[in-house]
Amino acid sequence: MSGEHASTRIIEAYARGGTDLAADEVWAVEAHLEACRVCRDRMSAAVGTEAPAVASLVDTVWSGLEPRLAGTATMPRGRRRSARLSRWLMPTMVPWLAMVVGVTLMALLLDLAGTGSGEVSLVLLFAPVLPVLGVAASWSRGLDPAYELTASAPRAGLHLVLRRTASVLCAVVPALLVGGWATGVTAAQWLLPCLAFTVTTLALGGVVGVTRAAVVLAAAWAAVVVAPTLATSRTAFALQAGGLPAWGLLLALGVGVVIARRDAYSVLGAHR
Repeated sequence: MSGEHASTRIIEAYARGGTDLAADEVWAVEAHLEACRVCRDRMSAAVGTEAPAVASLVDTVWSGLEPRLAGTATMPRGRRRSARLSRWLMPTMVPWLAMVVGVTLMALLLDLAGTGSGEVSLVLLFAPVLPVLGVAASWSRGLDPAYELTASAPRAGLHLVLRRTASVLCAVVPALLVGGWATGVTAAQWLLPCLAFTVTTLALGGVVGVTRAAVVLAAAWAAVVVAPTLATSRTAFALQAGGLPAWGLLLALGVGVVIARRDAYSVLGAHR
């Protein structure tokens, strides 16, 4: 990519099939073509020159589709809004997000009723792993009925992962904010672990798949922190103010790994 438009080399190589382009260049030009009519026109002209067989096939297909499309009603406005919303949230995420918010509210009620684990706030105890469950649902091959379409879309890589992760955080963070305020837990105590766990899930997800990373981290947290804390009714060091620098370091490392391995989210393994 050069300046505001794709270079001639990339346009012509993509028109020939993109076999001599790197994966990140293919992703970049496809994403750019979505919003740039100038480059789409250049691509159309390049296809006629570089791949005449493809141009002929497109013309044949279009000649058959054009009469049908002329008589087809346009998409209702409500469906267009739904299509835009799907970039951030898929329908199968809704029950998972409702469950996550429900768990947060239940933990808050137990804290307020004094039936929690002694001096340990249940909101603080579950805050790091709650968004991880939503992230797992938002990028799961088994839960996404449109998986094949999602995986083949130009923005199916890190761009879409971050959008869906942001939608999860937008649902979970306000609930945790209310829970922390009601129980007297400072925002830094739950927000840093929450963000660090979420970013670590994405970082490991580029290696083993987002869903598998979420399951592994949630199980590790339950075994190492939740179970001992509930058994002893003592706040683990990871939940104390002294552990905040470690959470900050983990967050920074996770962000670095996600950036360094941003191309990994464009492969099908990230959906595992």
